[in-house]
Order: sequence, then structure tokens, then C-alpha cells
Amino acid sequence: MLISSLLRDDPRLQACLVDDAAHLTVGSQGRAVAKVQMALLALDWLRIDDGEIRSQAYGPSTAAAVLSFKSKRGIINYSYQRSADNIVGKMTIA
Repeated sequence: MLISSLLRDDPRLQACLVDDAAHLTVGSQGRAVAKVQMALLALDWLRIDDGEIRSQAYGPSTAAAVLSFKSKRGIINYSYQRSADNIVGKMTIA
């Protein structure tokens, strides 16, 4: 269960914790994406394109921000990865 006041009431983000199909990837849109964008801005002041923020779209700059966030924290699933990716999945949302 997510405990962040920003993220905990979002069913899509709660689903990211347990369901691979709920992961946020390039092309995703909506409130869950907007909340992740806000979190990235608040935590690391990462650059996200204003158009992506306005449209709540997981585009290239959101993907780059997620990759930066994960790389900085070493969020890598070593069972199948050698480096961080730009997907908001189970480990990232936790």
C-alpha cells in the first residue's frame, strides 16, 4: 500500500505495486501520470516538458525524468535488467 499522500488515493498507482499491466510507460496518460510528474518535480526538480504536464502525458521528458530518478537511486530489477529503465513499475512506485 502506498503511503504518500500524493499517491495513495490513486487506484492506478496502487495497482502499479502488484500488477505489471498497470505500469506507467511512454504513451500513458491521466491523473496517475500527473501525480508521478508532480512527485518527480518535488523530489528531484527534474525537468519535464510543460506540454506533457498540461496534457498529463507520459512522453519523452517524463520518461527521461523517471530514468534519472531510478538511476540516482539504483532502482534496477537485477533478475532481468543491467541498468535502470524509464518505466514506473512495482519497484519505482514503492
